[in-house]
Amino acid sequence: MAEVAPAPGRGEARGERDLRLDFFRGLSLFFIFIDHVPGNLLAYATFHALAFSDAAEVFIFISGFTAALVYGRSLLRNGALLVTAQIYRRVWQLYVAHIFLFVIFVAEVSYSVLVVHNPMYIEEMRVANFLETPHLAVIRALLLLFQPAFLDILPLYIVLLAGFPLVLVGLRVHRLLPFAVSALLYGATLFWGWTPHTYPADAPWFFNPLAWQFLFVVGATAGFSRVTGVWPFPAGTGFRVLAIAVAGGCALVSLDWTIHWLYDPFPLFLAKQLWTHTLDKTNLAPLRLIDFLAIATTTMVFVRPDSRFLHRGWAWPLIVCGQHSLYVFCLGIVLAVLGHFVLSEFYDGVAMQVAVNAVGFATMIGLAYLLEWYKVAVRRVPGARAVAGASE
Repeated sequence: MAEVAPAPGRGEARGERDLRLDFFRGLSLFFIFIDHVPGNLLAYATFHALAFSDAAEVFIFISGFTAALVYGRSLLRNGALLVTAQIYRRVWQLYVAHIFLFVIFVAEVSYSVLVVHNPMYIEEMRVANFLETPHLAVIRALLLLFQPAFLDILPLYIVLLAGFPLVLVGLRVHRLLPFAVSALLYGATLFWGWTPHTYPADAPWFFNPLAWQFLFVVGATAGFSRVTGVWPFPAGTGFRVLAIAVAGGCALVSLDWTIHWLYDPFPLFLAKQLWTHTLDKTNLAPLRLIDFLAIATTTMVFVRPDSRFLHRGWAWPLIVCGQHSLYVFCLGIVLAVLGHFVLSEFYDGVAMQVAVNAVGFATMIGLAYLLEWYKVAVRRVPGARAVAGASE
């Protein structure tokens, strides 16, 4: 969800920015919206239908990659002190966005419960304790310990970015130092079960930052290589073939499971052997991690920075959404909750699902284009940039 680099307008030089990052981040925004609407048939066509991982892995990896790319350049130009200030400015923006989204989310759920007279939504969305003891829940929410449904990935990213200055300094010392330390922490977390806990049930964070930090650091290590020009990971033909084979094998197994969910008599392949090793999203199960890294490598092989489809008209809405990911993500969460209530309380047929998805997509794209228009307008109008800066 890292929206840390200046996003070029459509008429600007596209060679200055890797549009693959924006495209896949934007695509993940739509997948997250779809997956957050329970019972949405389109969920069978999202990322996790063909992989053990899902859009969360895409977001965290790209966030680490982009953060290292942008802040790494600033580190070399301006030094550690200024880049740390820049990072924490972004942390503050994310924190404010999370609290704002939290307030909107609780208000949306509470109002919907009053309208439809269905208190089950309070438990389903995990806001019951806020309504019972708001004075305690607010404090826990400000500390990122109270996490209702759908509001767990922003706290993860806030924590990861807060520790990112240490990662950057480590990358400058040696390009694989943060990777090695992060891998040790990931292994220790899986072995000893380390995890922060949430309020009020004292349950583990849905995204354990001690585990997910490894994927973030892997992305950051790869992104920093764009700054230094030295690729730190294996890149030979054999490694690429292995990655493609792993991604293809996992895709076949995952597709088999998806078909079984749609048609129960269809046999499950390797379910007993692999199921428990792929379901642990909280601690980023190793098989999920391996599958995603294989997919990322395969994508780098077949999707080049100058790929033609990135400049097609149909791809640009996804790219623009990816360039304004924080705002579009927050809107997508609000729309997903609203879509869930509509489908649950009124009609959940195919026609209504098509309408909910279409309205959600159109609204997210509309917001992204509005933000893009404003950014371009500020750049073009004399004095507008200064006014915008004074209002921050």
